[in-house]
Amino acid sequence: MAGAGERLGVTFYFDPGCPWTWLTSRWLVSAAAERPLDIRWRTFSLARLNEGKPVPAFLDTPEMRAKLELAERGLRVVDAALARGDNEGAGRFYTELGTRLHESDEEPGEAMLAEAAAAAGVSHLLDSLDDPVLDDAAAAGSLAEALRLAGPDIGSPVLHLDGAERGTFGPIVSPSPTGEEAGRLWDAVAALSAIGSFFELKQGRSDPPRFQPD
Repeated sequence: MAGAGERLGVTFYFDPGCPWTWLTSRWLVSAAAERPLDIRWRTFSLARLNEGKPVPAFLDTPEMRAKLELAERGLRVVDAALARGDNEGAGRFYTELGTRLHESDEEPGEAMLAEAAAAAGVSHLLDSLDDPVLDDAAAAGSLAEALRLAGPDIGSPVLHLDGAERGTFGPIVSPSPTGEEAGRLWDAVAALSAIGSFFELKQGRSDPPRFQPD
């Protein structure tokens, strides 16, 4: 873990199709504006994780299938950026895609991917959309790494602080904290992550994700 005044690296494993993951990612970006954090983006394919399992009813709709397919294709762009060492490009693309996918009424499809890539400055990576090699890299690489750090029985997102013994699933937030509140939540997460015997802290939730505060 980083000492006082030092910057701390944190790796965020995410599936862009998950709205809860999106909310956590926006909190983390806000926290990085309040605390000395460097975010590394890594993919976490929920489709790969749940391959061969029954599809829950709430996901088995035309709208959700379109979003999940778009997310899987978006993961390829993220992995292509990371393979080139472009962590910042991966983060920009996730921001642009996630905003369109979760916070707008745009139709999920190829146009959305192209617009997000153009806005993020990574249009040159769109050739990766139909590259199955990147699927294999995600399944064997960052997904397995996230499961090793925080599994079993977890999903997206996974957070791992440099120097911590284990990663964690979450935190799950709704809506995303901003400003000093985001910083305080980070302080709490960092403190818990430094305790090797800590495993879980949870509240039940029944409401849908809230993308904007009341």
